[in-house]
Amino acid sequence: MQILYFYQYFSTSKGSWGTRVYEFAKEWVSQGHEVTVVSSIYSKSDLRAKRFIEDQYFEGIHVKVLKIFIDNKQSLFKRIWSFVAYSVVSSYFALTLKADVVIASSGPITVGLPGLIAKYFRGRRLIFETRDLWPEGAIELGIIKNKWSKKFAYWFERKSYAASSFIITLSPGMTQNIKKRFGFTKIDDVTNAANIRLFSTPALFQPSIVKSKTYAIYTGNIGMVNNSYWLYNASKCLKLKGREDINILLIGEGQQAAELDGLAKKEKVKNFIHLNLMPKDKLVSYIQNAFVSLVPLKGTPVLDTSSPNKFFESLAAGIPVIQNTQGWMKDFLMEHEVGFTLDPDDPEQLADKLIWMHDNPEAASAMGAKGLIIAQKFFDKNYLANKMLNIIKQVHES
Repeated sequence: MQILYFYQYFSTSKGSWGTRVYEFAKEWVSQGHEVTVVSSIYSKSDLRAKRFIEDQYFEGIHVKVLKIFIDNKQSLFKRIWSFVAYSVVSSYFALTLKADVVIASSGPITVGLPGLIAKYFRGRRLIFETRDLWPEGAIELGIIKNKWSKKFAYWFERKSYAASSFIITLSPGMTQNIKKRFGFTKIDDVTNAANIRLFSTPALFQPSIVKSKTYAIYTGNIGMVNNSYWLYNASKCLKLKGREDINILLIGEGQQAAELDGLAKKEKVKNFIHLNLMPKDKLVSYIQNAFVSLVPLKGTPVLDTSSPNKFFESLAAGIPVIQNTQGWMKDFLMEHEVGFTLDPDDPEQLADKLIWMHDNPEAASAMGAKGLIIAQKFFDKNYLANKMLNIIKQVHES
């Protein structure tokens, strides 16, 4: 089959971003399929380009790289411009590139445009992949406020789903949300995956900034949506409780990174540590040497459906998880006993739980070991790549 994948954030394992599309496409190529990904340049990926449009190849994957830059630190206007620019330029490839099946991977919802053009102008079979609930998330978080913009965004979302032969989501929560709101039945979840071999094999690199098993780790964007102040305030609580031997380590960047760094310096919160982005092969060691991984989000209903890479990668590294949403991740941790769900507005509760886990290393290690077994069963990249490939084959043959 010829698979055309519209995805704005492509990255290999040399970048500091999720590698789902790279890992899946690599597996599909190994099975004899042709995969072309149309991507732009995300600040956390390893893609770079000198020309506006470049053809690049990664282990058999053909990537059309559009020199349209995206960064979480950009203003809202610049980010919207990058989304629109990508969707408009990608629409050319929707018209011109050969494909048996087209996948449009959102957010943002604007990626639906090349998918719809491929469907209606070229008669391609379309799969819509929902990575997060756009525009519902943007509306709930106050990013989209205009009445008519909301109506148009919801109309476009429904149109994209209705035009699709199948809808793939990244979490059970998203699947239930779409079924409930729209009634579509040709839908299933294929969660984010973990490279089990990479994250479970002891890394050669050893962190020198913090001692092994003295810290809780957070990796990813540092900002409002990720509830980053919850982590900083928990560090302050640990300091007040005389437990500065327990550190909270953040690895990443974002809108609130400099602000929190400044507060930590001003208030002398030395157990709040921030490191910049790093490639996954180096990041693995930091995760493996933590005693718990933190997966915080702002306490809003739409984020209860989220599917963060760090959740899966932490379990694959044999590290238990603390998170604070009230959706499928809460149910998953409770069912498999591989972590805890806490109140997103209570940093002292987080501090107390970190003290307990630090002081009960055998219990924490047992949870982590169980987490690896669960990750191997449910989140292996090849297992999930083949689950998605089977859906693509069904769509192609229907």
